[in-house]
Formats: sequence, C-alpha cells, structure tokens
Amino acid sequence: MLATSNMEDEMLRALAISTILIVSSGSTIQIANAEDAAPKSSQGFTASKTTVVELGSEIEGMAGRQLRLRMLTIEPDGHTGIHTHNDRPAVVYVVQGTDEVVQADGSKKTLHPGDTSTATKVTNHYHHNIGKDNVVLIAVDIFHTSK
Repeated sequence: MLATSNMEDEMLRALAISTILIVSSGSTIQIANAEDAAPKSSQGFTASKTTVVELGSEIEGMAGRQLRLRMLTIEPDGHTGIHTHNDRPAVVYVVQGTDEVVQADGSKKTLHPGDTSTATKVTNHYHHNIGKDNVVLIAVDIFHTSK
C-alpha cells in the first residue's frame, strides 16, 4: 500500500471532484443540445382518419376530453415536431415502416411493424422515419378539446 501525504490526498480528491463535474456538465450540455437540435415543426407528416368519442357524456368528470384515434403517416426522412404529452397520454401501434422515436435528451428507440409505444405526461419526443417506406402509426390518445 502506498503512503501519501495529506496534500496528495487533497489533490486527488480535487481531481476526482473536478472530473465528476466536467463529466456531469458535459451530459447537461448534450441534453440541451439534443433538444435544441430537435425539429420544431413537422415535415412529411399527415394525420388522417380521425375518430373521436366525446368522453364527457360517457364518464363523469371527463367533460372537454375526447378518446381520439388517428392514423398517422410519416414519409421517408419525414418527422413530427418535438412535442410533449402533458395532459394527453397516448399509445401508438406501428403498422408499417421504421419509426425512430427520439426523446428530448437525445436517446432513441427504433420501432418496427407490430411494436407499440406509450407517451405519458413526462414524454417529450418526436418521431422520425428512418426507413425507405412510409411509417404508418395508429395513435390513440385522451385529447383535451379546450387546448
């Protein structure tokens, strides 16, 4: 075992703390840059075949909310704009194509036909078609009509 002086111990501690701070701040910068780089608007994206159920007449306390089903299509290299699901939980089923779901922190998940995905109040993401065919999604959400 090596013997070190108090001065060397303090220097090693300072170096360790500095390294942790540098790594941590780099992660924060990377997260901020990922969200800044995300598309703000949609391109090559369409929503069609919307069907809704007014939930106010179905469930007490749900006035102004709809159960909404939509077919979403994203052309090759198209995308949605980055968006949140605050007050709008959703589930998605992939019918066709290769859909890359990119979170605000830069993490990604690739979805293929038959895959499902959820979006909750903490979700902040966008969809990007990384394949050669259209991405076709069936999306169901609880939509607040007053927003």
